[in-house]
Amino acid sequence: MKFTIDRIDHVVITCANIDATADWYERVLGMEREEFGADRRIALRFGAQKLNLHQAGSELAPHAAKPQPSALDICFITALGSEDVVTHLRSQNVAVVEGPAVKMGALGAMRSVYCRDPDGNLVEISTYLED
Repeated sequence: MKFTIDRIDHVVITCANIDATADWYERVLGMEREEFGADRRIALRFGAQKLNLHQAGSELAPHAAKPQPSALDICFITALGSEDVVTHLRSQNVAVVEGPAVKMGALGAMRSVYCRDPDGNLVEISTYLED
């Protein structure tokens, strides 16, 4: 049997302020906050994935060799058109860094809009283009 990877289950984001980051992802991207574990860790659920949040300086082991806020570039897929994404971001007082622009994703061409979360991570919000 050939070893393969099926999908990403979760990504860990190191945050300067977990509450500010969780609030942003809930408000701007519509993710659902979840507390889990005996230590009441914070995660943000969307679809079949989640983001786990770690407080900078108090990361849970094991973790990245040099965890720090603002070290992540991440792309999320939405069913909304890019102009609707721009309108939504502006309504939430989130600055658009770039876009809409055509980019290449895992499944082909997509139209992307870029912004930053409270930690300065680059967040790409994309819609796949139809053939």
